[in-house]
Order: sequence, then C-alpha cells, then structure tokens
Amino acid sequence: MAIENPFYTPEVHGPYELYSLGDFPLDEGGVLPDLQLAYTTVGTLNEARDNAILIPTWYSGTHEVMQRVYVGPERALDPNRYFIIIVNQIGNGLSSSPHNVDGAHAGPNFPKVRISDDVRAQERLVRELFGIERLALVVGGSMGAQQVWEWAVRFPEMVRRAAPIAGTAQNTPHDFLYTQNLIDAITHDPGWNNGAYADPSEVVSGLRLHGRFAAVMGWSTEWFKQEHWRRTGDFATLEDFQREFTEGYHEPLDPNSLLSMAWKWQRSDVARNTDGDLQAALGRITATVFAMPISQDMFFPPRDVAYEVAMVPHGELRVIESIDGHMGLMATDPGYLPQVEVNLRELLAIER
Repeated sequence: MAIENPFYTPEVHGPYELYSLGDFPLDEGGVLPDLQLAYTTVGTLNEARDNAILIPTWYSGTHEVMQRVYVGPERALDPNRYFIIIVNQIGNGLSSSPHNVDGAHAGPNFPKVRISDDVRAQERLVRELFGIERLALVVGGSMGAQQVWEWAVRFPEMVRRAAPIAGTAQNTPHDFLYTQNLIDAITHDPGWNNGAYADPSEVVSGLRLHGRFAAVMGWSTEWFKQEHWRRTGDFATLEDFQREFTEGYHEPLDPNSLLSMAWKWQRSDVARNTDGDLQAALGRITATVFAMPISQDMFFPPRDVAYEVAMVPHGELRVIESIDGHMGLMATDPGYLPQVEVNLRELLAIER
C-alpha cells in the first residue's frame, strides 16, 4: 500500500501537475497501471509549437531543483522566450513511484523501469498533452543526461538540439559498481526488511550511509582537500558537513524509490536501440549535441563522454571546469553556471 511521505509534496517541491498515461507497458516486461507523470511548465508555448524545451530530472532530484538552478529570465533557459517542461522521472517520488502507488505494484513490488520507459512516457506527454512534434532542446544532468541521450537516439526526428550534462549514453562498468554501493547501503540496513518497511525512518541508517557514499564520489578529491565544504553552509568540521548536509539531504527520501532509480541508472544504454551497437545508436542522432561533462566528475568522467560524443554526427565536447565534481550540477561552484550558460546560449542559437 502507499506510504505517506511529507517530503514528496508541493509544499517541499513547489506546484506540479500529474498526467495519466493509463496502463503503461514497460520494456523490461509487464505493465505499470495508471502511470502518472509529475511535471511543471514555465513560459508560453508559441503558435508554431517550436519553442519547447524539455528537462528531465536526475537521481533523487525533482523539478524544483532543475527549475531553481537552471531556469530563469535573462538566462539561456528563459521562460520569456521558451516553453519549458520539466518532467519528473518515474520512481523519483512525485511521478509514479514505489511508495505512492497502491495495490500489487506498491513498495518492493514496483516493476523494473528503464530510462527508455521514461523517455517513451515523456514523448507521449509532450505530444498528447501539448501537441509538440519537435523540441527545440532537451537538456538534463546526470540521470537527466542519460534521458537526454535516449531522447536523441530513440526520437531523432523530435530533437533539434541536445545538451547532456555530466552523464553518458551508455553506463560504464565502473559506474555500475559504484551505484551498486548506493544500493547496498540501503538493502543492508535490517530496517529495509526486503522493502517491506512501514516508514522510511525505519531505514534511516541505510539512507545516511547511502548519502556518505554519494558524497565520497560526488565531490572531487581536491574539493575535500581545499575544504570547499565550508562554502555549502555554516559547518565547523567536515564531520558536521557529512552529518548535517550529506545525511540530512538523504534522510527524508524513500528507500524503494532510490532503489528503483538506481537500478535503471545502472542499466542506461542507448545501444539497446541498435542491438548493442553503440556507434550505430549514436550515429542515428540528427540533433546538434553539446555534451558537457564536468572536469573532475568521478561518476561520469570527461574521457567517457568524449569517447561517445566522437560518434555523434553533429556532436561537440564542452568540458565544464569545476572542482566540485559531479555535485557541481547543483551550482555550488560559482564558476559552474556561467560556463553552462555560454554553451546553452550558443547551442540554442544554432539553426537546425
């Protein structure tokens, strides 16, 4: 049965709408009954319906952080110029997720969802709800970038421009193993009880450890050496930062939702569209692609992104320099967003 969690509410994440796609067949098999996609929009869709930008969400994140960090007047993603749709990925706590569905698919019985399912669902949303046949841009970070790559490969005729930030088209074995540590942190907590907990607080030890694992790889080694954690808040020690910021962020999250997202993170692979041939998959992309890895990212290192974008017909590598590593996505480094803004403005100015 559904579990109420006050973290996953409009009071925390801001207003959003739900779009029902009915019973949704999944690539891994089976059906997710009455799939609900949580989304928000800013800006106005023009008469030609050609000014739409789609932003998918990352692991543990919702539309709130994407809108707050990346969207705004006089920004590259300006709602005065563009109609911006931010869609919460399946399993993230606001769209259909293990804790907010009832019946046979609730909790640990929530079906296996892939990145491809997210993108197929999002395609239906933009086409059925808004009548959009082509997107001016698809942009997202981390797991959002995985969805951007899938969009560009699966629906090349719909994507004019793509900007995957800090994410690969095909997950690497190293990142698979790292993500498994995030999973294990939760599942090794006795309170998890094979996913049959009554309240997320029963798994608080696993959630805290999950957060610590995320911090070790999320921030760069140099970030820790230079004590840049001091600029994230009023913390006297690194341990204070870990306890109050890292653990504090993860404690209210739903464990089964994190596990659902982590499973699909591990298996993100656009080559599933072309019988395992990555070059063939990336060669299908007709969009102009600016791939933006973060220089000191240990989740998705620039070399992995460089290898992939070289196979994209109209692709460019645009490395974002930041000591913050993968967590730079949250714009904790004041030098991060200006670089992203320059790239997005240039990309949106390209006519295709």
